Amino acid sequence: MGLKSDLEEDVKRIYSSVWTRRKGQKVPEDTDLKAGNDAVDLQATILYTDLDESTKLVDNYNDEFAAENYKTFLQCATKIIRSEGGHIRSFDGDRVMGVFIGGSKNTSAVRCGLKINYAVKQIIQPKMNAQYNTKYVMKHVTGIDSTNVMVAKAGIRNSNDLVWIGKAANHAAKLSAMSSSHPTWISDKVYDGMSDDVKYSKGINMWEERKWTAQNNRRIYRSTYWWSIS
Repeated sequence: MGLKSDLEEDVKRIYSSVWTRRKGQKVPEDTDLKAGNDAVDLQATILYTDLDESTKLVDNYNDEFAAENYKTFLQCATKIIRSEGGHIRSFDGDRVMGVFIGGSKNTSAVRCGLKINYAVKQIIQPKMNAQYNTKYVMKHVTGIDSTNVMVAKAGIRNSNDLVWIGKAANHAAKLSAMSSSHPTWISDKVYDGMSDDVKYSKGINMWEERKWTAQNNRRIYRSTYWWSIS
């Protein structure tokens, strides 16, 4: 059988197979899903955090320095996500995705985003400046959204990954591409569902409301605040 016939059979099978779907009680692992049209439905809050201007970093600095900045950013981000009860489910170069579930998922994800901002500003940058005489300033953006998501497995045997289908996954990724002038961007669903301790600082709202013109003027919020890490 040639490659074309093989691909045609694969596509036909995917389109014609009936889906098996079930409500998830936990964030699925790769082994929890079958290769066919098998899916888990989750109420989840998705966080994407992305190292901003990484192209300028690799274009203007040596590869070891760039690699160290990738590594420090992802090291801090992943540990913070896990410390807030999030699950790491995807890496994409200089970006990582975290999944939060449960009753406090919005609050945990937002606190996580604010802590990542603290780590970049108060841990990574000072350590970098102490090690190197450099003009480089690390910038990043975290995007967070919350909806129902459908989780399925895609790819071929030994080369597959989970795919996350739903507004939260897509919009969180797009929010992480917003301006790094405000390192944390969240959706209306997240803002309306999070607790006041991540909404206000000494009585002042930490979040500025904006209209997301690319998404039918959806209400979103941005912040420059951070949450201190002890």
